[in-house]
Amino acid sequence: MNIRAVILAAGQGTRMHSKTPKVLHPLLGRPMLQYAIDAVQREGAEKPVIVVGHAAQEIRRVFADQALFALQDEQLGTGHAVQQAEPLLRDQAELVLVTYGDMPLLTSGAIDRILAAHQAHEGPVTMLTMIGDDPRGFGRVLRDERGYVKAIVEEAQASPEQLAVRELNPGVYCFNAGWLWQALKRIPLSPKGEYYLTDVIGVAVADGLPVQALLLDDPAEGIGINTRVHLAEAEAALRKRINRQWMLAGVSIIDPLRTVIEPGAQIGQDTVIWPDSYILGNTVVGSDCVLGPNTWISNSQVGDHCRIINSVVEKAIVEDHVDIGPYAHLRSGAHLSSRVHMGNFGEVKNSFLGPGVKMGHFSYIGDAQIGQDVNIGAGTVTCNFDGEKKNHTEIEAGVFIGSDTMLVAPVKIGAGARTGAGAVVTRDVPPDTLAVGVPARAIRKLKKHD
Repeated sequence: MNIRAVILAAGQGTRMHSKTPKVLHPLLGRPMLQYAIDAVQREGAEKPVIVVGHAAQEIRRVFADQALFALQDEQLGTGHAVQQAEPLLRDQAELVLVTYGDMPLLTSGAIDRILAAHQAHEGPVTMLTMIGDDPRGFGRVLRDERGYVKAIVEEAQASPEQLAVRELNPGVYCFNAGWLWQALKRIPLSPKGEYYLTDVIGVAVADGLPVQALLLDDPAEGIGINTRVHLAEAEAALRKRINRQWMLAGVSIIDPLRTVIEPGAQIGQDTVIWPDSYILGNTVVGSDCVLGPNTWISNSQVGDHCRIINSVVEKAIVEDHVDIGPYAHLRSGAHLSSRVHMGNFGEVKNSFLGPGVKMGHFSYIGDAQIGQDVNIGAGTVTCNFDGEKKNHTEIEAGVFIGSDTMLVAPVKIGAGARTGAGAVVTRDVPPDTLAVGVPARAIRKLKKHD
């Protein structure tokens, strides 16, 4: 059966008090609307139709390759918004699923349930409902003696008895497409001058057609976002969902309330995450790692058996058995090979550190290639920027760099060489040679026992 989704995202979102369109506000690193798209997108299905109005061009730009777009020029209500999708979907769909771009917690599982229930149902409409003590402005769902929906009463028009009803309408529907396009033409104009999608339910009831309602298993899925308070509530619920998923998969999270893991991250079994840690973007973390406390890892790869404490890792690669921190910073292009130790207050940018490198504290390595088993003493700096361009430093295998060495790039330190403490190296140092002084000079060849 051909099923198409319509996502309503035309509203201005004035209660957000923001220059950013509401559905583009970030939620765990992704625009809010992305979650709605992900929830309705079925494998092999056609792209959903997003109904846009306010900030239409911005929304089109962000999601251009993920959806089709229908424009609602005038904001004349949700029923009118769905009508704007008809030219794109008429004769293209047997069922139409309607949801909202500001409902990021709705899951694909809930979508699967409503689609399955509707296809087993004889009526033209199936809707999702939720039980909640905080109505959040949702309409109340009234059922008849058979359990079918007989009315949806908007909060502003509800009587005190109706306001006491705890079954709420978050606004997710599945319709028989042909029936929907006809029913939308029959809904009345509201006193506010708008056409409400909820009035389609009244059309079905008036025609004696059954309207089925399916309760959400988790009421949090029905959370809609109208304010930044709601945004924070939704983020807390999403964080809880993601953290629970990883704990059930074998990751230890010491304090889930103080741990942020974004949806694109992947984490291996038996990794332990300490509080105030952030695993962001498309980060991949291996197994048996210890992360945190106070660690930020963004869009990076971390191997197995790594230990990263009180540190920042951004767009970097960390191989197996690497020890970092505390207070270290890996910037874009940093690549630490296996068994590297990076001490406290160190920084690496756009550099490769070979297997077994020991990098002392208070050191900066930028635009460099470091060979195997090099020892980088405390306070070492690659002076890579000459005021116009970045220059390259190469340190070959087995080199010992003395504390407070300044490596003025471009420069190469040959295999097995050494620099004395405080050396300022402005020229290449041959292999197996000791260089000392300011500026550094080669004073003798090293013997094996040196």
